[in-house]
Amino acid sequence: MKLAKKLSAAALAVMMAATVSACGDSNSNDTANSEETTTAATEPGKELEESQKEQLASLTEDDQFSVKELSNKTIKWLAHYDINPSNGAVKGPELELFEQKYEGKVEYINADWNSRYTKLASLVMSKESPDFFPADDMDTFPKGAIKAMFQPIDDYVKLDSELWKDSKGYCDQFMFNGKHYIAVIYPEPNLVCIYNTKTIEDNSLDDPAELFENDEWTWDKFQEMCKSFTNPEEEKYGLDGYWYANAISQTSGKPLIGLENGKLVHYLDDPAVAKAQEFMYNLQKDNVCFDRSSNNWSTRGSGDTGEGLGSYLTLFIPTGLWAIQNTPDNVKLIGDVEAGEIMFVPMPRNPSGDGVYYMGSRVHGYNICSGAPNPEGVAAYLDCCQVAYQKASNIGEDVLKNDYKWNDKMLEMRKKCYELCAEHPVFDLQNGVSNELDAAMQDLSQATMITGGGATTWTEAVGSFKAKVQWLLDQSNNNVATEPTK
Repeated sequence: MKLAKKLSAAALAVMMAATVSACGDSNSNDTANSEETTTAATEPGKELEESQKEQLASLTEDDQFSVKELSNKTIKWLAHYDINPSNGAVKGPELELFEQKYEGKVEYINADWNSRYTKLASLVMSKESPDFFPADDMDTFPKGAIKAMFQPIDDYVKLDSELWKDSKGYCDQFMFNGKHYIAVIYPEPNLVCIYNTKTIEDNSLDDPAELFENDEWTWDKFQEMCKSFTNPEEEKYGLDGYWYANAISQTSGKPLIGLENGKLVHYLDDPAVAKAQEFMYNLQKDNVCFDRSSNNWSTRGSGDTGEGLGSYLTLFIPTGLWAIQNTPDNVKLIGDVEAGEIMFVPMPRNPSGDGVYYMGSRVHGYNICSGAPNPEGVAAYLDCCQVAYQKASNIGEDVLKNDYKWNDKMLEMRKKCYELCAEHPVFDLQNGVSNELDAAMQDLSQATMITGGGATTWTEAVGSFKAKVQWLLDQSNNNVATEPTK
């Protein structure tokens, strides 16, 4: 039976090049790479085609684009990746709009992943704040508001305007003391299941994309394929990467940490989560995961070798689409995209669940930093993001197809992933509450799948961590807004 559920049209225009520009190693707080990056990439990026620039130049107030003169045309961006394109990546249409309409410029302040918040705090305290910061990694809220690292966006972003009306509901989910702290452009998939089609063919396995299309992409099929492929003597493993535990857990339809009526809550006792964790524990017992404990707790190659995908030694890598939204040369360690080797699907669904493919999700959005010298400039850039998303989504698809050499199957699957994300997002706040909770959840979230013989049942894991998690949530809830979010 074909996948008959009618998906929401809300995400049909989601092919925006803001997500095409690779975000770098997002969500990698558990990686072993702590070396600080101190210099920006030196290889140039690529400009948009002239026809694409002309399309953007033609946008006017009729497209909800009201441009005002900026007294300060430079906005300062602190992140572990640069909005300005480099290394062959294509400029995003939102940056092109900002440059065209405002004569704007984004000044990049480079920060290593592990030092981002330390650097931000130092700059804020010394009154040398950057202007804005990425919210995409779901680690800025609510701790950034509680610790006054970020300021409300309400005075600068017109959430009640026609331009922002479709995003306001998502912004409403990230409120502190009645104010909005994340300017959400749109929700997007956080973790998808990436695979190499040659590996599938060479091992006579069913194509996950076809299984998904036929509504047969389930935990059972996923487990069967991982077990069939795994052969430690040949260094072949069904799973590698840093995020497969969270990716599978979120197919339950519940985050581990969420927000209800303005309060942080955990779902550790939820039956759907327990069911997913039981599946994860059984999967780990099958020894289908690359043993990171034998490799200094790093993935195979620590991500620098495609973690076995391009060498046909790994079957599945649950990670973000950012990993393959780049030039063929930059993704060659995952596979030959021009030969059609790279493909992906949503994570599989629970075969005994409600039939929904739940999508681990995040927001594509931004925070305005406390003490930002140019919040008006940031607001102008954010308006450019919205206009580009709503009026120039075709440019993102053109970039994927023409510059990054994606085929039609990849484009169609990407659209389906965004549609599922719009209908069934699972936003997990486990990394956005506090450093103490982040550390606890780091252990708890992978407790049932930790390699090296250390895995435990979910019942045992919850027994060990639940009291601490609840205490940490209670501490943060003393500061979180009490009025319900919409």
